[in-house]
Amino acid sequence: MSDWNSDAYSKFSALRLRPAVDLLMKVPPLVGDEITDLGCGNGAVGPVLRTRFPKARIAGLDSSPAMLEDAWKTGAYDALTEGDIAKWRPETPPALIYSNAALHWLPNHATLLPELAGHLAPGGTLAVQMPHQNSAPSHRLWIDLVDQHFPGRYDPDQTPGILDARTTYDLLDPLGHLTLWETEYMQRLDPATDAHPVRLFTSSTFARPVLNTLDADEQGLITRLYDEAMELAYPRRADDSVLFPFRRLFFILTRP
Repeated sequence: MSDWNSDAYSKFSALRLRPAVDLLMKVPPLVGDEITDLGCGNGAVGPVLRTRFPKARIAGLDSSPAMLEDAWKTGAYDALTEGDIAKWRPETPPALIYSNAALHWLPNHATLLPELAGHLAPGGTLAVQMPHQNSAPSHRLWIDLVDQHFPGRYDPDQTPGILDARTTYDLLDPLGHLTLWETEYMQRLDPATDAHPVRLFTSSTFARPVLNTLDADEQGLITRLYDEAMELAYPRRADDSVLFPFRRLFFILTRP
């Protein structure tokens, strides 16, 4: 898969940062100074982590060289590493493992989430936010359109996704003190003339693996059909902006 486009991702930086901050503000006081930002991306949350925990040693991990290059420019991180979250093993157990909008890209959450909790220092905290939007038209239609016009090209099992809230709660509850919640953000997307605003929001994230299975002409067809569908699913307001509801799942787990 092609590398992430940091500029396209940053186009909606304020909307993407809000849930990250909402999660961070609920993290309890830490038992140590080691923090790992898993899936740190372009480092947008790094300065907020630094402000909340000014004396901490903050390390970031991400699979994208382009994103890590931008993360380093923030000056918020003491260390940045290119790597796979699923294979990550900390040298020193962190007091906080923080992950914003990253873990849904990884499979096997029934195994992954307890493993991450097991990497914490005693009394440490695992704080996670993940999109829970796959059943919405904004996400579902990318897969449906490709399946309709290019059957077999994209494997839906490769779609990033998460366990439902009840299953996640039951999985994590025995491991420590757990707080879990969901929030649906009513996001206002600015007017756009070159595409439906929802396509601009999703094409740089969820749609990446779907579009990467298509050539340029095929991508053009799917994006045109997607734009048409979005006009009905998320109609434009009088000023041509769009209201885009987006659901996210949060949890904070603190080990004994």
